[in-house]
Amino acid sequence: MRCVIFDLDGTLADTSADLAAAANACFREAGYGELLDPVADRGAALRGGRSMLRLGFARLGRPESDEIDALYPRLLEHYGANLLVHSTLFPGVAEAVAALTARGYRIGICTNKPEAMAHDLMTGLGARDWFGALVGADTLTVKKPDPAALREAVDRVGGDMGATVLVGDTETDHRTARAAGAKSLLVTFGPEGGDIARLAPDGLLHHFDDLGAEVERLIG
Repeated sequence: MRCVIFDLDGTLADTSADLAAAANACFREAGYGELLDPVADRGAALRGGRSMLRLGFARLGRPESDEIDALYPRLLEHYGANLLVHSTLFPGVAEAVAALTARGYRIGICTNKPEAMAHDLMTGLGARDWFGALVGADTLTVKKPDPAALREAVDRVGGDMGATVLVGDTETDHRTARAAGAKSLLVTFGPEGGDIARLAPDGLLHHFDDLGAEVERLIG
């Protein structure tokens, strides 16, 4: 079966402001004040919690600080309690996913966000039921770019890897698709913008209005 699997942060939803707020809450608790700008540091936020903590400590001249690992669980607590303050689906997601489903594609999510947190986020956005499977960072013992994570998502929705597109926003997503034997479709509205084209993915997605045509071009 033809299958489309989506990354979450920076692909389906813009979660950057809530992620940055959680990191800044950790920095404030540790006595450092707010070290991230939710707009200027959007890219770091969409790359995940440790990326934000590393950036903050780099600004303190301590990019390899032991506090990064120590603060990470607290960051997850802050974020888990404030998942939906600013986060929204990108324009056109609802219509694009509904159109793919109507055309018989199997649909799922493969994210490096913890599974329960991803479930709560998508439920809060009213979108969890649109996807037949959700594989998170802790669903297996490995996560993207290990291809096993994508294989698990494809298996759970009953798809065929040879007829799968992974829609994502980072090099991690691109490497995952390549390793698994899927097509790589990268969005240009993620943290890297149009620079993501340097990875030479199978396709670029500028807006969800174009998703159906791109998917059909790649896997029929």
